[in-house]
Formats: sequence, structure tokens, C-alpha cells
Amino acid sequence: MSDTRKIAAILVADVVGYSRLAGADEERILARLRTLRSDLIDPTIAIHNGRIVKRTGDGSLIEFRSVVDAVRCAIEVQSAMLERNAGVPEDRRIEFRIGIHLGDVVEESDGDLMGDGVNIASRLEGIARPGAICLSEDAYRQVKARLDLAVTDLGDTRLKNIVEPIRIYALEIGPARAAESPAPAETPAPSAYLQPEKPAIAVLAFDNMSGDPEQAYFSDGISEDIITDLSRLSELHVIARNSSFVYKNAAISVPEVARALGVRYVLEGSVRKAGNRVRVTAQLIDAQDGGHVWANRFDRDLTDIFAVQDELTREIVEALKIQLTGGDRTRLSGRRPVDVRAYELLLRGREQASVHTRLANPAARGLAEAAIAIEPDYAAAHALIAFTHVLDYINDWSSDPEVSLATGRALAEQAVAMAPDEPYCHCALSIACMWMRELDRAKTEAHLGLAQAPNSVQLHMALAHALIFSGDPKAALSELDISMRLDPLYPEVLLQFLADAHFSLGAYETAILAIEARLMRNPQSETAFALLASCHGHLGHNDQSRQAWTRALELNPDFSIPRRRRILPFRNPEDFERRVDGLRKAGLVE
Repeated sequence: MSDTRKIAAILVADVVGYSRLAGADEERILARLRTLRSDLIDPTIAIHNGRIVKRTGDGSLIEFRSVVDAVRCAIEVQSAMLERNAGVPEDRRIEFRIGIHLGDVVEESDGDLMGDGVNIASRLEGIARPGAICLSEDAYRQVKARLDLAVTDLGDTRLKNIVEPIRIYALEIGPARAAESPAPAETPAPSAYLQPEKPAIAVLAFDNMSGDPEQAYFSDGISEDIITDLSRLSELHVIARNSSFVYKNAAISVPEVARALGVRYVLEGSVRKAGNRVRVTAQLIDAQDGGHVWANRFDRDLTDIFAVQDELTREIVEALKIQLTGGDRTRLSGRRPVDVRAYELLLRGREQASVHTRLANPAARGLAEAAIAIEPDYAAAHALIAFTHVLDYINDWSSDPEVSLATGRALAEQAVAMAPDEPYCHCALSIACMWMRELDRAKTEAHLGLAQAPNSVQLHMALAHALIFSGDPKAALSELDISMRLDPLYPEVLLQFLADAHFSLGAYETAILAIEARLMRNPQSETAFALLASCHGHLGHNDQSRQAWTRALELNPDFSIPRRRRILPFRNPEDFERRVDGLRKAGLVE
């Protein structure tokens, strides 16, 4: 795909005085910023048809379909921040500066935007006052007749590195006041990386150098296993595969990846498999200065692939000078090797299972069963088979879903007995127990898995789901916050969990924001439309409720409230009935 030149509405925003706030209390500011993004900013962007192009620490670059959408989004965010900052001491407030421009940009093959349009928006953001919005003349011309805006004309202003002066308009929200002239147009200090208190690392998908595209599953599997190994360490913050693999084959620099994912360190490498030999090369890069922290190459027999992964992980830990806890040292003691043929079958099975479709699910199961035929005690393969049976139950993909669930539950129990130190086995059992309404056991298994792999997004999300069904949505929101921190480009189903948790708290408007954000990414989810209909019903928005419910039934004519009442494992039946009540209030069900 070649680069594309186009006209776009560009919004650039960042946090005022982020370095000062982080220096005073970094943990608090990071937690508040993550919450703002999940509860306010991202859903608002989605509602107004925005696309988050990239995040650079505390800043964001966002593309909109129109300037009207961009300005409405900016006003909504800035207005909401006025309410959220009420009563907060001035030195602890999170305030945003926003710049909006309509101009020429170049969209690169990976979706990134470059060019004068982006540069001008960035400069506008730099001169905006806290809590305000600066518009270029081109942007203001698009909205002045459509939106009732009280703006201050700041006149022609020369912006750094922009040849011609730009006429600028300041839009102030609430008590903010425009100055007679803008602040000096100095380039803002580079945004700090959005880093947690622990060393943060992203492992990119290793390049497949085998000369056969069909071998990509193997290089991807090696990368994923390294992520899994590092995720076991409590002293590391490890970005999930879902986010780091987005940059597979993308023409983007390591510093840009690091800023987008909020990490300091990036591991990249390659895998070449030829016959019975394998070569793995890897390098660890410090994105702050672009320097190589560590690099190595491993040329081994294919049967030594597990030893290679163990050595690579230990060397990374040593390079980062991490002080391991006793538990971390135990978890780094090395894995039990299995027949490499079984390992390759499992990698193929995992690849199929990740598709989550009716056809891919039995394919994943067949590959895992073939792995067990070679290696009968292969716990990870047993866990994968268990997971496919549970998926059959959840999605009604088998002729006897109840048998599928019971089978998945038994196989997951067997996998945990085989390998009690394998986090994925606990995850499979947690999910199976949840759907069997064994909610306390589901939470226990999730906690046992997290004790082995504190960075596992799968386990944090499994725990969040169990907490929602258990009637503890506040605790679920905390787990989802951790998940979003570990997986910045989180899957759209997380937004459904977020909506479910807010719905359970009676925060229907917030739930709507999360659902609509999900539907922006997956407009084919009948589950999302059904919950959206209930939310609107509770709020008295009968027309919107009817439209959402109609769409849910169009997507799935067999959508059944009695079946969902039967299978959704709410501990308190009234939690499900509240969802039906929203539909009833809108006159959609009796």
C-alpha cells in the first residue's frame, strides 16, 4: 500500500505541565490519565468519528472526518475536564491544550500522518492556553456558520518552522480567558514517555527470515513465548502481544513505537528456520536515546529452541539490571522441553484459536489434539483444547453446548493438574468455571494465574469478567484499567466489558460511550447493540433504544433473551433483569 496525500481535520492535544505533574506524583498522574482515556477521551473521540493516529506519551494526534466533528469532540472533552477539575487543587489538575487544523497531510502505509497539516496543528496546540482550543483560519472557516462559538481572533501569527503566518482563533471553555496575543510560539518540550514505575518493554513480532511465508506462525510463536516469559516477572511492565504485534511489517521507527505504547525498551529480532536448524537474532533498544542495550544471535538445533528462549529471557533481564524477587527467579528457572513437532502444532493451533470463528475453532482443537498425540502430557495443548470447547459453548457452535462446557471444564482442570505453574492453564480453567457459574473458583484461578504471570492481560480480563458477573463492577473496572495499561491497543471486546461494568453501576451514559466506541471498531456485534438498547431504554431514549434493538435482531435473528438469561452467569439474577428492564421501559419486550 503506497502513501496517500489528502486533506484532513487534525487535532493535536497534550497535558499542560505533564513533567511537573509526573515529578510531583507520577503514579497518581498516570492512573488519572489512564482513567480519563478509558472513561472520557477515547469514547468521546469514537463518538465523533475520530481516529487515534498515535499517542506520544501525554499527547495525542487524532484525525476526524470533519472539522465540525473535531471541534465538537474538543469542546466535549474540555467541558468535561472543567467538571472533573472542580475542587481539585490547581497544582494537581489535569488540563489539556488542543490545536485543530484543516490541511494537507500524507497518510503513510501504516496509517501514520505526516506533513504540514500535522505540523500546524501541533504548533497550534503549543500556543493554546490551558483548557482552551486553538483553531487555524482554515479550520475556523468550516465551523463558524455551523457551531455557535465565541472565539477570540488572535490575528496572523508566525509559528515556528511554518513559512507563512497563520491566522488563529482561540476558543475558550468555561472560565478560561483568551489573551490579547498568543503565548510565544516556542516548540514545546518533548512529551515524556507514558511510563509506569517499572521498566517497560514491548516485544515486536520477530521477522520471519525462513523464506517461506507459511513459517510466519513459528516466528510469531517465538515472539509470543518471549512475551509470556517476560510477563511472568513482577518487576517488569510488559506490553501485550495484541498491541506490540500491530507494528508487524510496519514502516515505523522504534522511538515511535515506544511512544505509542508507553515504553522505554523495545525488543526486536528475527527467526530463520531451515531443516533442523534455527537462528534467532534479537536486540534490545533503549528508545530514549536509540542505543542498543543488548544484542545476541543464537544458532542451534531446532530441538534447542526452548533453551534459546530461556537464555534470551535471562540475558534481557540481566541487561535491564532488574532485581528479581525470589518468585521471579523461580519463574525464570526454565520450561520443560517438549517434542518440537508438538510445539509447532501448538503454535499453529494458537494461531487458529486467536481468529475466534466457527471454522477456526475446531481447526485449533485438531492441531492441539495432534500435539497431544505426540506429547501426551503437554499441558498447554490440553488448555487450548479446553478453551475451544468453552468457546463452542459461549457461541453456541456445537450440537450440545452443555457437553462442550463440561468437557472444557474437565480438560482445563486436567491441564492445571499437569502444570500448576502454567498461567494459561489457570486462565482456561478460570473462564470455564465462570461460565459454569463457579464464580469464586473462577476468581481464584485467575489470581493463581496472575501470581505466575502478573502482566497477563488474558488473566486480568478473565478476572474482570468474573468480577462483573459476581456483582463487583468497581473491582472489574480496576482490572480493566490494568489491562488497558498493559495492552494500549486493547481488543474491542474490552470495551464491552467496560460497558457492562458501568451498566452494572447504573452509569448508563458512560456505558453508552463505551459501547459506541466498540461499535466504531466492530459494527457487527449484536451483543453491543442489545446493551445499547437497554441503556437508552433506562434513560428514556425510546427511539434510540428501538433503533439499537432492531439492529441487534438484524445481525442475529436468533438473539434470545431466555437463552442469555440461562447462560450468562450472573450471581445476582437482578443484574441480568436490569438489562431486560431497559428494553421493557422502551416497550421492546413484555
